This record gives sequence, C-alpha cells and structure tokens, in this order.
Amino acid sequence: MSVESVFPQLEPLLPRVSKPVQYVGGELNATVKDWDSAAVRWALMYPDAYEVGLPNQGVMILYEVLNEMPDVLAERTYAVWPDLEALMREHDVPQFTVDGHRPLGAFDILGVSFSTELGYTNLLTALDLAKIPLLAKDRTDDHPVILSGGHAAFNPEPIADFIDAAVLGDGEEAVGEITDLIRAWKAEGRPGGRDELLTRMAETGGVYVPRFYDVVYREDGHIASYAPNRDRVPETVAKRTTMDLDAWPYPKQPLVPLAESVHERMSVEIFRGCTRGCRFCQAGMITRPVRERSIDGIGAMIQTGLENSGFEEVGLLSLSSADHSEIGEITKQLADRYEGTNTGLSLPSTRVDAFNIDLANELSRNGRRSGLTFAPEGGSERIRKVINKMVSEEDLVRTVSAAYANGWRQVKLYFMCGLPTETDDDVLQIAEMAKNVIRAGREASGRRDIRATISIGGFVPKPHTPFQWAAQTDPDTVDDRLRKLRAAVNSDSDRSLGRNIGMRYHDGKPSLIEGLLSRGDRRVGRVIERVWREGGRFDGWSEHFSYDRWVDSAKAELEPQGVSLDWYTTRERTEDEVLPWDHLDSGLEKEWLWDDWQDALDGREQDDCRWTPCFDCGVCPAMGTDIEIGPTNRKLLPISPVGVGSPVRNPSLSSP
Repeated sequence: MSVESVFPQLEPLLPRVSKPVQYVGGELNATVKDWDSAAVRWALMYPDAYEVGLPNQGVMILYEVLNEMPDVLAERTYAVWPDLEALMREHDVPQFTVDGHRPLGAFDILGVSFSTELGYTNLLTALDLAKIPLLAKDRTDDHPVILSGGHAAFNPEPIADFIDAAVLGDGEEAVGEITDLIRAWKAEGRPGGRDELLTRMAETGGVYVPRFYDVVYREDGHIASYAPNRDRVPETVAKRTTMDLDAWPYPKQPLVPLAESVHERMSVEIFRGCTRGCRFCQAGMITRPVRERSIDGIGAMIQTGLENSGFEEVGLLSLSSADHSEIGEITKQLADRYEGTNTGLSLPSTRVDAFNIDLANELSRNGRRSGLTFAPEGGSERIRKVINKMVSEEDLVRTVSAAYANGWRQVKLYFMCGLPTETDDDVLQIAEMAKNVIRAGREASGRRDIRATISIGGFVPKPHTPFQWAAQTDPDTVDDRLRKLRAAVNSDSDRSLGRNIGMRYHDGKPSLIEGLLSRGDRRVGRVIERVWREGGRFDGWSEHFSYDRWVDSAKAELEPQGVSLDWYTTRERTEDEVLPWDHLDSGLEKEWLWDDWQDALDGREQDDCRWTPCFDCGVCPAMGTDIEIGPTNRKLLPISPVGVGSPVRNPSLSSP
C-alpha cells in the first residue's frame, strides 16, 4: 500500500519557522524511489539539525549503498528544531523524511547514527512525533525496528529501553545483511512477529538486541552479570569490520546541501582506523585495524564525487590523515591533477609529527591557504606521556616555525582539560607553549601579526579505551583550571604575546553529562527520558543545554536506585568491575586495556604497531583481520580539465 507524503500538511507551517529550506529535500543527488516497488524500506536518521546531519559521512554512505539495491529504498530524517516541533504537534504532522516526506512510522527500520551521546534526547523527540512508542517493549509488528549505530553504539546501554537493536562497527556490509533478513522474514509472512525478526538479527552475532540480555545488579549498585535470556543469542556481540575499502568507494554521489551546513565540501575517507594508541581516543581504539584506500581508489572517488557534486574543496579524511603511507604522493599527484582549477585540498586532521611543509605546500598550491590545526592534547610532557600523545614541544615549535616562515599566519592548537592525573601545572603549561609558538613564529617570519588559537575541550572517559576506568574530573575543577589558564595567557609580563593568542573553551558541565551517558548502564535511561519530558532537546548545543535539568533528573531517577551522577562519572573503576559494555566486543582485550591503563598511570608510552611488532591488543586475531597499509606504488595519470574553474572530467587511472 502506498504511503502518502505529509508535505501538504507540512508546507503551510514552513513560513513560520527558522531555516525552512532544511525541511524541503530535493538536494542534488538525493533519491526518491517508488514506495510500492520496494521490499525493504529504511529511514536513516542523524539525530541533530540538518546542517550537522547532512554532511555526515556514515549516513551518506549507507543512504547510497541501500538505494543502489533495486528492491530497497532509503530516506533521511533529521532532528527538527523546537519551533517546528511545536507546530507539528499542534497540527498533528508526524516526523517525516526529507526525501519523500513520508511518515517515519511507515518504514520497516529506522537506523540512527550516534556520533555523540548528547543526541539521545533528539531520538526520543523523533519517536514521539512519529507516534512510535518510546519503549521498545511497547512496540508491535506494525512499528519500525529502531536500530542504533555509530561510535556511541559501542555502549548502547543507556538507551537500551528505547532501541530494538544496535550494530557495532562498520555499517556497509551490515546493512545489506540486515536488509536480507527483513526481506526474507516479510516474504515468509512475518513468522513469529517482531520477536522472531529480532532473534534472527541477534543470532548473526553482529547485532545486539538489549531485550535478549538480562542484567543483574548487586546491592552496592555494581553490575553482577549480563547474560542472554534465550538459546539462539550469543553471549557476546562482535563489531563489524569492513576490510577492503576500495571495494566500497562511497559516497559516489555526495549530497549537496540546500541550506548552510557545517561542512560544505566533498569528503573522502583515505583510511579507517588508527594504531597511534592515544589512550583517550575511543575512535582510534574501536576502529582498529588500520585499513588504507589505495592512491588510485582515492583518485577515482574524488573525481567521481567532484563530477557529481560541483564542490570546490576536497577533504582527505581519517583520524590522522598525514599518517597514510602514501600521503606525500597522494597530495602531490592530486595537486598536479587539479592545478588550474578551483578545486582545493585539505587535511582536516594532522599530527605534528606527521606533518611537513612540502605536504602543506601541495595542499595550498592552488592559492588557498587556510589555517593549520595541530593537537598536542596536553600542555606538559608529563601529561602527554600519560595519554600516549608523544608530541614534544620542540617538534611543535619547529613545525609551526616552518609554517610561519612559509607564509602561514594562523595556527590552531587543540588541548584537553581534565585528563587523568592532571594537575594545574599541566594545564598552565599550555600558556607557555602557545607563547613559545608566537615567539618562534615572529622570529621565523619576521612579522608580528601572526596568531595562535588554543582550543580546549573537556576530557570524557570513553568505553573500550584504557581510560574507561578513570575518574572524570569534576566541572568546578575544570573551570578553575581554565580560568587560571586564561590569566596566564593574558599575564602582564607577556601582554604583547597574549594579544596574539586566542582562547576558546567549553565549561566542564556538558562534559560531565556526556560522561554519564558514555559510561552509563540501563538505569540511566530513566534520566534521559525525564530530561526529555522536561524539555531536553539538542543537548549538544550550548544554547539548548541545561546542566541543572540533567543534574535534577539524575538525582530524582538514580538515587532511588542506589547510584548517582557522581557514581557514574567522578568515581574510578576497579579492575574486576563488570562494565556495562563488557558483553560488546570491540576486538580489544580487556586485559590489554587494563595493562595500558596501568602504563598510563606510570607514564609509560606505547608504540604504533603499524611500524613495530604486534603488542597483542587482540583486534587482529579476534576479528580475523589484519592491518592493511601501503605502499601500493600506484599512480594517478594526469587528466585534461574541461576549462579553468570547471570540474575535471573522465579520469584515466592506472595501476601496476
């Protein structure tokens, strides 16, 4: 049965809201397929505003992968701003997709990609607007399966009551397998109903269905055990790892936003995973092993994407893009290929010790010279040993001096505050590092107009990292250290240097709530629901976030259960504690993570296993995978531009 568009009801409301264009769809490369010809229908949600969600690579890739399947359709939905939410409730307009403006409740499955836990309340808004019961236990066969993914899915326990299932890890192959299961179940007449479909998904070993696992708590509030409550369900659920990235050259047709978005460029993921071993970095830990795209695979993706989008900037993405084994050749050959066009190249993520001026010059050869961003993360050498981010101040000063000498005028330095074992002095050394950068830059460039911006985020301990046992620093301590840092930057003795240093930071309160949601268990779900019912929306946006609402809700919901906000955040865990995600396998051995945590406390460094013998983190044998890196020695052949300023067409690529 066809499903009607809700746009006729929605359209009269749009003149009454801010940025109405974000709700109309019709972007270049968007897809609207015939409803009746599809056997399986996906809605894909990024639980934030359109301007943040549309550029998201994960959703864009899955959207294209699914729509390439002849009998499958996928449409997108994003969180609606409170002004439209109020009107939708008043006029009974359900949560809709931006492609076909079809109601969310009509789809077979809703896949929600969480990059941050602060998007949880937006999921509840979407479910409620769609008239889908908030609690999974209240849904029937007529409701979509609610499936979570993204980095936050590696501990979905705080939203276990609201989702039906979660996928850990890479989604390219997983969505195809889930689609096959749904197609077969529907073709068989939906035997066993929703419960049987979820059981079939769970027994693959790669889909986590929370309702199929019972959790038992001890009297002191700690978890006693997790255990499956049916025979066909595995004891642990493993992450998915897509190995041959060249076989998945997505997105081929990048979505081009109609409204302003946070990233207006074409992005290509040049490799996935990281083995640098930064102990705070969940993304680096859970995406192991490293898997590189080949140089000609990258070239083909860029050329196809530019032809299909008209973007003028290409971002070469990864967790540390300058670590690609052929990054020098990639940037040189791409700069050769697009010289004389309006196409710019950028490396949004760069380590100080993997950066060089030759690389920067290739990226800016077409005349675009943006600021450079580096992430020392910690102000002192001592704290950098703790977090395993061994970038020396000498390396940083040498690198930025060369940049200033070669014409750059602005660098941005990223740090964290609240790291394990951190003291006031560790943070105050950030000020001296920034001043040394300015001094060196003035000397190298012979100019006084150069600038440095220090940007500081609050540290949040994350699951599946060596810091998953760490006590989170309380917001008052974080804020006090940041006040002292600002005073040190602006001190009277160095006023001329301080004027050239910008400082951006967030207070410690949102980080504490993120910490609650990051390491919480199922009991935290009550807090999320209460916050949402009391108006919590867009908690990742400072203008919408209410710390008091979260604190009051946590007190009301957690303390009757014998736990508290502090219990989940500022308390250090013990080695034998059962963690809420222990039954969810990222491939990393818990014993290895604990040993690395002890090394952190002792200030011992860990090498990068790409270039040194394996140190037994467990990923490769557990996942049946291996590190995949070059060099491939492949080349990009030059191509002829249609005309200066025009997209370049028809690449000719070769490999040995």
